[in-house]
Amino acid sequence: MNDKTKQAEISSAPDELNELERDSEELLSGIDDQIARLSNDLDAARQDVLYARAETQNVRRRLEKDIADARAYAATGFARDILSVSDNLSRALSSIPVELREDEKLKSLIAGIEATAREIDKVFAVHGISRIAATGLPLDPNQHQAMIEVPSADVEPGTVVQELQAGYMIKDRLLRPAMVAVAKKPD
Repeated sequence: MNDKTKQAEISSAPDELNELERDSEELLSGIDDQIARLSNDLDAARQDVLYARAETQNVRRRLEKDIADARAYAATGFARDILSVSDNLSRALSSIPVELREDEKLKSLIAGIEATAREIDKVFAVHGISRIAATGLPLDPNQHQAMIEVPSADVEPGTVVQELQAGYMIKDRLLRPAMVAVAKKPD
C-alpha cells in the first residue's frame, strides 16, 4: 500500500465514524423511545391490576355483606306472618274477663294460652325480634305509625298516648311499625 491509499483511508475514517455514531445515536434514541413506551405501558398495566384488585375486593365485601344480611334477615317474611298469630293470641288473652280467669274449668286453658304467648316471645327473642317501645315516648316516624290524634293536656303534643298495635324490629331493621295514638293540643 502506498501513502496515498493510507491517507485516503485515514481521511475517510472520520466520515465513517461520524456516520456510525449517527446510526448508533438513532438506534439508541429509538431504543430509548421504545423503553419509555414500554415503561408507560407497564405503569398502565400495573394501575389496571390495582384497580382490578380493588374492584374484586369490593365485590367480595359486598357479597359477604349480602350473605350476612341474607342469613340475619332470612326469617323476615315468616316473622311478619307470625306477628299476626302473636297479635291474635294477645287479643284472646286480653279479652278473657276476670271472672272466667278464676273459673277452675278454664284455668288450665288460660294457662296454656299464656304459656304459648310466652313461648312465642321467647322464640322472637332468640331470632332477634324485639317489640318497639311506644307509649309515653315521642312519636318516631321510623318506628311508629300515627293512626289517630287524641287531644290531651296531660302530655306534650307528639307524644304516644296509646299503642293500637305493637311494632317489632328484627335485629336493627323495622319489621312492623307500632300503630299508635298521638297526643295533640286540646281544642
